[in-house]
Amino acid sequence: MAPLFFETVRIKDGEIYHIHYHNLRLNTTMQCHFPGHDPVDLRNYIDPPKEGLYRCKITYSNTILSVEYFPYIPKSIRSFTIIPIDFEYSFKYLDRKNIEKAIAMVSTDDAIFVKDGLLTDTSIANIAFLYKKSWITPKKPLLFGTTRMRFIEARKLQEADIEVDDLEKFEQMAIMNAMIDFVPLPSVTIQSQRRIYAL
Repeated sequence: MAPLFFETVRIKDGEIYHIHYHNLRLNTTMQCHFPGHDPVDLRNYIDPPKEGLYRCKITYSNTILSVEYFPYIPKSIRSFTIIPIDFEYSFKYLDRKNIEKAIAMVSTDDAIFVKDGLLTDTSIANIAFLYKKSWITPKKPLLFGTTRMRFIEARKLQEADIEVDDLEKFEQMAIMNAMIDFVPLPSVTIQSQRRIYAL
């Protein structure tokens, strides 16, 4: 059975945000799994609502399967638990059972996944940390997000390997994804097995 993937696109008052990056990731995914596939332009499939903020979810395999629109309200996230994982999520798979299983283990707002000793992502966002006036993001995220890509290209983010112990030297944390863009968090707690970090 062919794998299923999805893209999440921000739509506000009829405007489709950063479609170039979603097209790039979708077509890279398709080319990897279905070599020789003709390029897809998601603008041909999205008929955006004219008013309000929406999460547009495009489900696809070797073709576009569905396009859905959901009103979007951002969640407040202020606490994280460090969770070691051994699974991969290098493509935006529709099947998120491993992520959901890991999240079910925590009582905080979200988790930060650690793989091979290095910080990767939360369950819904790429992450970054402020260090000496520069924002640092994990070099090896769980998923290479579209917002992360934009900010790296704009030289607003630097990539580095980040270990759990590095958290003590950071001044602030930020999360980023297609719906929220780049959001510095005013104060967070990050709980590991050994200690709690306050940023």
